[in-house]
Amino acid sequence: MKFRALGEARWILGILAICFLVSLAWFPLVSLIFAALLLFSFYFFRDPERQPPGDEALAVSPADGVVVEVKETGEDQLIKRRVRRIAIFLSVFDVHVNRAPIAGEITHSESMTGRFVDARNPSSSEVNARRTWAIEGKGITIVVRQITGAIARRICAWKQVGDSVHRGERFGMIRFGSRTEVDLPLESEILVKPGDRVRGGETAIARLSARQG
Repeated sequence: MKFRALGEARWILGILAICFLVSLAWFPLVSLIFAALLLFSFYFFRDPERQPPGDEALAVSPADGVVVEVKETGEDQLIKRRVRRIAIFLSVFDVHVNRAPIAGEITHSESMTGRFVDARNPSSSEVNARRTWAIEGKGITIVVRQITGAIARRICAWKQVGDSVHRGERFGMIRFGSRTEVDLPLESEILVKPGDRVRGGETAIARLSARQG
């Protein structure tokens, strides 16, 4: 799973590498542009190791980025109850690998077609193309949404229903700027606020009432 992100970029890296070599031979100045794009692509598809905090009652961030919203709302599709929702915006400079906030079993994974509204817009949660996941832990179920943005056009799923995940384990990624949301039980103690920068699989975003295995 460590190099899965680079695997998602293989055709992008291949095309840029060919363009760089061709332009280097015929248009050396243009080759600088392709070299920059190639280096940025390697940077974008990076996948650093992360270590979740030792306290297993802490849910970790599913993504790198900036918290843009923390609110109480209703989750009407899967768990059908009021939840605490944390929304994270990922710019093109953030790591785009998504990680499981808790340990458990994936009980739902479904993609939906939609628009490509700027992911900083709260309406993107409802109208954009997205993939919704449910992870069932010990006495608790959370929902995670991978949401495309104005630039992001592909959601990559690396797990499927029935798979088990550890807290902080990689389960997919979104290509280019996007949004990731997580719905937590209403009684959770939220540890982040809008404007906070978080790191996927590492930053504690909430303390759960039921301890996770």
